[in-house]
Amino acid sequence: MKKTIFFVLIMILSLSASTAFAAKTNPKTAPDNPAVPDKTENKLSEEEISRLTRRVEEIRDMDKTDMTGKEKRELKKELKGIKENVRNSGGVVYISAGTLILIIILIILLV
Repeated sequence: MKKTIFFVLIMILSLSASTAFAAKTNPKTAPDNPAVPDKTENKLSEEEISRLTRRVEEIRDMDKTDMTGKEKRELKKELKGIKENVRNSGGVVYISAGTLILIIILIILLV
């Protein structure tokens, strides 16, 4: 009996919390732009990719022993920027393991 009351209370609290957090507090201050920006095509050409690859190889081959900490941080920021730029330019779709299993099960059931 106590377990069922406990589960009912937990269910009521969890269902009511989702609607409480979904409401906007002040719609006048909400931005006009949507939450998800429109994706634009940002493909890198082969020349740009090869240039970025050469720069990464240059940084990798550098002798970093006599560099200051600030210079090393600058190189790390540059490498992160290059990595983000290349990642955003590729059209890769990631599928989680659970989604993959669900897709396989649906294919098996429908075929």
